[in-house]
Amino acid sequence: MKKRNTALAVAAGAAAVALALSGCSTSSSSSASGPVTLKVWTGFTGGDRPGYAQIVKDFEASHPDIKVQMTVQPWDTIQQKLPSAWLTGQGPDIAAVSSDPNAVAQYVKTNSVLALTDTGSGKDQINTSKLAPGTVKEFTYKGKLYGIPANFATLSLYYNKKLFQQAGITNPPKTIDELAQDAKKLTTGGHYGISLADNQTIQMWPVLQWLEGGDIVNGKGCSVLQTSAGQKSLSTWADLVAKGKVSPVGQTGAEADSLFSAGKAAMEINGPWAAPGYKSAGVDLGIATIPTGVDGTSVTLGSTAPLSVSAKTKYPKQAQEFLAYWTSKSTQEKFSLKTGFPPLRTDMTDDAKLTADPTVSVFASQVGNARLYLPHVPQATKVDSDGYVPLIGKITRGTSVASATKDAAQTIDGLTGCSQ
Repeated sequence: MKKRNTALAVAAGAAAVALALSGCSTSSSSSASGPVTLKVWTGFTGGDRPGYAQIVKDFEASHPDIKVQMTVQPWDTIQQKLPSAWLTGQGPDIAAVSSDPNAVAQYVKTNSVLALTDTGSGKDQINTSKLAPGTVKEFTYKGKLYGIPANFATLSLYYNKKLFQQAGITNPPKTIDELAQDAKKLTTGGHYGISLADNQTIQMWPVLQWLEGGDIVNGKGCSVLQTSAGQKSLSTWADLVAKGKVSPVGQTGAEADSLFSAGKAAMEINGPWAAPGYKSAGVDLGIATIPTGVDGTSVTLGSTAPLSVSAKTKYPKQAQEFLAYWTSKSTQEKFSLKTGFPPLRTDMTDDAKLTADPTVSVFASQVGNARLYLPHVPQATKVDSDGYVPLIGKITRGTSVASATKDAAQTIDGLTGCSQ
């Protein structure tokens, strides 16, 4: 169900499975006059995998001069093999380098990735102006673009219609205040109002903070948890969990999913990958956009994985042509309808086929409002695991927000190298 990876994977991994056999060697054409062969590595082994396979199949059909061999393997395997493979020129032409979008930085430092130059609005160009917000900046270093979003997922509010009806609540919450009120009202009769995870999960708590006017770090990578706004944004939900018992404490993402799937929680913040599992579990499922924040703004968390080109590829033009096809409107429409994921573009909110799909339309409508988690923050993974996750664990168990944020700020600033 939920994407489970401490690096915030958009697509979870299982056993390594190859879509096509691919060795660790630089690509070459099948013959002197034959088509070019691009080798691609990805970690997309989850339920969205058929969507990526379809992209490859359709691309080859429309580009007979280019073949694509896509190998699917666990993220850990890619992260172990890819750095040395690209340094020696023995790796794939294109790779989803990690489930962590910040990982592109390490390949930029070692000159292992190609700066993408074939951008624009042409048919075979990467239209960066239409990509999901934050993604172009996330993959840009020193003014050069080194990757594109392989996918983009937004978080929405799942709710159990049956439990809402039993509690006398007609509609899902529209505002953050209503979300808090409903969470309390729905916590009754052995049911929790909301199922919140704080570890081994794609983060839900930053969304709550943003809606309450707070944040984790500023543009310099310095913690703002200890500021009055930061503390206030955590206090409401810390109290609701620690004192109001609206959610179990210390849940992993999988545990939070199971609680909602079993009908023991009325709400959960989750991504599009969860919908099929909840439906098959028999949940009387409703999906709504994330409620608006205290100032009336709309925001949710967006997650992505980067797709980059090897600096040593023999086929930079064809590789970028493949990325342009991958991010095109027609491709993204087909991918969304097949997988339930929203498109990674901002110019498809009025797409008739997507708006007609009740699941896709909710997630797609929030693409323009989505924010990435800890973008361009040095050591973002450790900021999450060593700073933010322990913070949420403390405040939901009764530690004062003032004390917990002070400790978390010291940890975070030490990791990012912040010196205010």
